[in-house]
Amino acid sequence: MDLDRWIELTLAIQSIPAPTFGESERAAFLRSEFKALGTIRVDQDEIGNIFALIPGADAPPLIVSAHLDTVFPSKTELIHRRTRSRIIGPGVGDNSVALAALLELGRDLQDRKLAGDVWLVANVGEEGLGNLRGMREVVARFGDQVTAYLVLEGMALGHIYHRALPVRRYRVTIRTKGGHAWIHAGRTSALHKLLEVGMRLLELPIPDAPRTTLNIGRMEGGLSINSIADAAVLEIDVRSESEATLEELDRQLMELVTKFHSNRAKVELTLVGSRPGGDLAADHPLVMAALQSLTKAGERDVYLEYGSTDANVPLNRGIPAVCVGITKGGEAHTAREYIDIRPMRKGYTAVLDLIEMTFSLNGIST
Repeated sequence: MDLDRWIELTLAIQSIPAPTFGESERAAFLRSEFKALGTIRVDQDEIGNIFALIPGADAPPLIVSAHLDTVFPSKTELIHRRTRSRIIGPGVGDNSVALAALLELGRDLQDRKLAGDVWLVANVGEEGLGNLRGMREVVARFGDQVTAYLVLEGMALGHIYHRALPVRRYRVTIRTKGGHAWIHAGRTSALHKLLEVGMRLLELPIPDAPRTTLNIGRMEGGLSINSIADAAVLEIDVRSESEATLEELDRQLMELVTKFHSNRAKVELTLVGSRPGGDLAADHPLVMAALQSLTKAGERDVYLEYGSTDANVPLNRGIPAVCVGITKGGEAHTAREYIDIRPMRKGYTAVLDLIEMTFSLNGIST
C-alpha cells in the first residue's frame, strides 16, 4: 500500500458526485482504475455495481465491498482540504477512502497466494432510499456460495458491525385544496397539518431499551409564501435493535396518520425503505478474526456493534458478514466530514490480514 497514492485516489473519488441513484460517473472512474491495474476481469451489472476479480485457488470466493454513493446532492460543492493530520470534505470518509482502499487492495492482493477468488465490489444504493439495492444485487449474484462478505466503511476503524440494525423509512404525504393566503383564509394548509403530524410523531414513546430511534429527516411542501399549501411531505427514519419494536411503531404510525385523515386533508403513510436485521454471534469465527486483525494491527479500542450497513443483506440471509472501518473520522453526512490520516495504515493492514484469516476459517457458517 502506498499511502500517498491512496490519499490521491481518495481525493479523486471524493471530487466525483455520486448521490444515490446517480453513481454512474464515480462507477466509471472505479471501473477504469481497476482495468488500469491489469485486473483479470472487471464487470458492471445492470444497476451499476462494479466487480473486479482477483483470482485465487479453490476456496469459495470472498466478497470485499465499499459503497459508491453519498448523501450529498449532485450540485454539492465537493471541495476538500488537507491538514497534516486530516482530510476534510463531504463524502471523504463515507465512503471515498474505502473505495480507494479497494483499488489499493487490487494492487496488493495480486501478489499474494489467495486460497480463493476475491471479488472487489464497488456497489450502488447504500445510502438513504437506495435501500441497499446494490448489495441486494451482489448477494443475488453470489448467494451463500461464498467464504464471507467483508464490507468496508471509511470512518469506523475499531468497530466491528456483526449485528444488522433493522431500519424502516416512511413518507407522510398530505394533500389539501390549497388556495390564496388571504382570499381563501381558513382552508386547511397541508403544511400546517404536516406540522401537527410532526409534533405528534415526536410525542410517540420511544424506548431506550431495546435502543430505538425516530428521526424526521426531511420536510417539504407549499407553492409560495402567500399560498395555502396544497401538498406537503415528511420523511421518517425509524431504527431499533428489535424487529418487534419496529412492528409496534409501524402500528402506532399508521394509527396516528389515520386520525389526521379527513375530507379536508388526505393523509397517507407509505413505507419507502426497509433494511433487514440479522446477526452473527459475538464468538463467531469471522467476528473473532476481525477482532484479531484489529488487535494485531495495534488498535486498542475495539467494539462489537449493531450497524445499518450493506452487511445487513447477507446477515439477514444467514451468510457470514461483517462491516469494518478503514480509518477514523467524524462529522459524517456534513460538509465538515473528515478522516484522520494517521490510522489509515493500521486500518488497511487489518483488512489485509482479515482477508487471509477469513480464508483460513474453513467451512465457516452461521
